[in-house]
Amino acid sequence: MLSVQSKIKANYNPNKYLVIIVGPTAIGKTALSIDIANFYDAPILSFDSRQFFKEMNIGTAKPSNEELASADHYFIDSHSINTEYTAGKFETESLEQLASLFTKNDICVAVGGSGLYIDALVFGIDAMPSSRDIRNKWIAIKAEKGIHPLQQFLDKHNPEVFEFIDRQNHARMIRAIEVIECSGQKFTDFRKKSAKSRPFTPIWIGLDMNRSDLYDRINARVDRMIEKGLEEEVTSLVAHRHHTALKTVGYAEFFDFFDGNISREKAIELIKRNSRRYAKRQMTWFGKNESIKWFSPESKGDILAYIQHKTGK
Repeated sequence: MLSVQSKIKANYNPNKYLVIIVGPTAIGKTALSIDIANFYDAPILSFDSRQFFKEMNIGTAKPSNEELASADHYFIDSHSINTEYTAGKFETESLEQLASLFTKNDICVAVGGSGLYIDALVFGIDAMPSSRDIRNKWIAIKAEKGIHPLQQFLDKHNPEVFEFIDRQNHARMIRAIEVIECSGQKFTDFRKKSAKSRPFTPIWIGLDMNRSDLYDRINARVDRMIEKGLEEEVTSLVAHRHHTALKTVGYAEFFDFFDGNISREKAIELIKRNSRRYAKRQMTWFGKNESIKWFSPESKGDILAYIQHKTGK
């Protein structure tokens, strides 16, 4: 049986295009992806690492039912929070899905804000080592001494991780420490320096805007989430709070409120603040990709013209 990489090399076709839409949270990536998908009658593949999970809806800003019906979507509601999901698994599954989609489509659209996951799809990632003993050791350290020792370790051995890992996300920090102690290398060294062969040509589209306007959008989105029932959604997931998928913005803050550590008002304030910080980390990550062509969210005509120029379609 051919490996995924063997299939990729065998099926390489430079005339198959993956239009990749990136940018910070709340900037309008979903709306643009649907416009492009409708223009080309193309399917949409999500690389938002939280929209994969069917139990998480309001807090992940999934496309509406109407938006989902307007184009074929993949990797939305595709997994359960009860199953740990990694960028490595996404690399394999998304490549297999695209191989099928490209048999019928010359253009596919990928959209999301999770830089590690789209890099896994386009460039590939090396397999990361693991050790249950090391992981359990650091879980115990966190339980006894809090999050500070984790932050100190990474500040000393691999401070670059905080460009894309939240300093309050102990699950992801423990995973980074586990890789560092297993391998003797930096966690960030496991991001591929050169791309693997892929059966498509990527076209990178980035959305950017004035920071003040973006932060206003983020704050307004959080207010809409609260109105739609985010607190009730998080309440329904309390029994699953130990899963990595729920140690994320919009959920972790309400868990702290439920535990009596902060007020409800403070939880909402922190969701807005942490969403803004997440947007900064996203822009830091994507800002390093020199292949991205940046546009204003309102420049749909220019974006379509750019895609037509790159594809000839």
